[in-house]
Amino acid sequence: MEDVRGLLTPDAARGVVATVMDNNPGMDEPTARRVVDEALRFVVTAATFPTATVRPSPLVDEGWHALILHTAVYARLCARLGQFVHHYPDAPDADDAAHADPDAHLGTVALIEEAGLSADKELWAPPKGDLVPAGGKCRRRSSCSGGGCTTSSCSSSCGSSCGGGGGD
Repeated sequence: MEDVRGLLTPDAARGVVATVMDNNPGMDEPTARRVVDEALRFVVTAATFPTATVRPSPLVDEGWHALILHTAVYARLCARLGQFVHHYPDAPDADDAAHADPDAHLGTVALIEEAGLSADKELWAPPKGDLVPAGGKCRRRSSCSGGGCTTSSCSSSCGSSCGGGGGD
């Protein structure tokens, strides 16, 4: 499944792209489309490898957040993939060291490729300057042993988490 655009209807895709652009003033439409496509690859990968820990880059996170904001679209997407990809915010005082590590995304890129997709590596690279205001720090956790999630908002299971950037 290389063409992830087919996972959304054209109207749904336009809506998600518009949300990315609204949340990132100055981002052009072609870039927003790429961000959404990469977020789709991220969700496909998280669903394909439900026990793996995957982390989006700040730009890919913008697309994932936009998908999640379109709840009906996101629910249909996850249903189609056979696995709901949950998102739980990190605690406000979560350690930023892992989030700042540009190599933390390399495992996710490798899993995207293992899922048979091609990662847009430019969107996975560490940001260069203030190209796009993206502040999210997110990952999808493999699991929490003993049922204990380390975030205050996690009520039952640990799927993914996000902190910073507001609007989580």
